[in-house]
Amino acid sequence: MAFGRREVEEIVTEETKIWECASDDCNGWMRDNFKSGESETPTCPLCDSGMTQSTKVLAVINNYSQNQKM
Repeated sequence: MAFGRREVEEIVTEETKIWECASDDCNGWMRDNFKSGESETPTCPLCDSGMTQSTKVLAVINNYSQNQKM
């Protein structure tokens, strides 16, 4: 009997567009679909430097707040 055991869910990953901080002193990055505003190049929320676009293999997370624009 194994009452406490659960089946382990497989984590789905995919190549995701991200924005990385351009500053060498900062490790900040964010997913493209989580950036605030519609500006072309966002600024780093940690150090206010510019950011460059890149990709990473990350777990799939949906941003449902994008669908609820006012």
